[in-house]
Amino acid sequence: MKNGQGNLIGGLDIGSNSVRMATGQLLGKENGNFELQILGAAEVPAEGVQKGVVNSIEDVVSSVSACLERVERMVGVPIDSVWVGISGLQILSQSSKGVVAVSKANSEITEEDVARAIEAARSIATPLNYEVLHVLPRHYTVDGQTGIKDPTSMTGVRLEVDTQIILGSSSQIKNLTKAVYRAGLDIEDLVLSIIATAEVVVTKRQKELGVMVVNLGGSTTSMAVFEEGELIHTAIIPLGSQNITNDIAMGLRISPEDIAERVKIEYGDCGLDSTSKKEDVDLFDIGAPDHQIVKRKFLSVIISARVEEILQKVDDELRKIQRSGLLPAGVVFTGAGAKLPGLVELAKKVLRLPANLGYPLNVISVTDKVNDLGFATAVGLVKWGSEMQGIQGHKSGGKSASSIWGNLKKGLKALIP
Repeated sequence: MKNGQGNLIGGLDIGSNSVRMATGQLLGKENGNFELQILGAAEVPAEGVQKGVVNSIEDVVSSVSACLERVERMVGVPIDSVWVGISGLQILSQSSKGVVAVSKANSEITEEDVARAIEAARSIATPLNYEVLHVLPRHYTVDGQTGIKDPTSMTGVRLEVDTQIILGSSSQIKNLTKAVYRAGLDIEDLVLSIIATAEVVVTKRQKELGVMVVNLGGSTTSMAVFEEGELIHTAIIPLGSQNITNDIAMGLRISPEDIAERVKIEYGDCGLDSTSKKEDVDLFDIGAPDHQIVKRKFLSVIISARVEEILQKVDDELRKIQRSGLLPAGVVFTGAGAKLPGLVELAKKVLRLPANLGYPLNVISVTDKVNDLGFATAVGLVKWGSEMQGIQGHKSGGKSASSIWGNLKKGLKALIP
């Protein structure tokens, strides 16, 4: 979106509990590198979304519109388009291989050859009612030579590419795009949320060594595993921080639910660092209708049991790809649910990996919201968008993903009244 402040990029993260939006731009530095500057960010409660899937378009329109209005007030200019994160249990991921013959007579591989190989990988039999969102190259093979990162200008007659294909439910895509369009925004692209998050919370070096990014959201937990610089696995687990809140409400027999949420935020921890904190909590002090004394230790037991279950399911995904306990750069946690004290320590124990919290890297901002773990995806979408728009170089795999959305977009816009 062009305006007086330059080429602003918008990122929209529609979660089950919150809608978050960020907008910013890449600034050139004297050393030739770029730095991401966030100029506006806002958050509103989400309505009409469950486990990452839209179940009420009008409610989502209302939430997105409210968030958009806040961001526009901050930056002082209208926002016309955004890069939108997509997640939820209907996301699928699978491997695919594409093979083509090199076209030039001198056997020099061109960008067109690479694009044809990626397109060949995309031409897989997709499940009924699913659409391809991303075709992400992992590595190339030229005449039997494997492990090639960029085959452009190399010589060969046969080019192969191994890719990771990300697919989304057609109905989920249509409902999400319809809600965003009705809120008055155009969509630059749909991006798998956890991939966008990884753009700003881990370094290229970590991706080379082997790292996992885990977003502990409201009703789902998303994960992405990187190795040798490329995505090798994604998964979305149907448990999140809302399950922790529900456990607290049931375990302490408290109602309404917002009291349980306040208990979690103000007094919750994962059980490994509670000895120095107040032993008893009177729920009346945080809005409960009656005096109810709760043992802090009991609260920690409730929370840590659910968090450990989530971490075990994350480890189950690592076992599927033979990476359990075998990622040198460890695990990086983001998302509002990752704010629980003791999460990192418990994760080190359960996953047997180094663990840290993931705050946006190399980002400057006029708002403190970028230092909130919950905003990592929105900021990551801004970073993804800036790279895809060519402000900073990007790989041909990104170009492939963009062209896929271009084809989908024409059909979807025709369906919006």
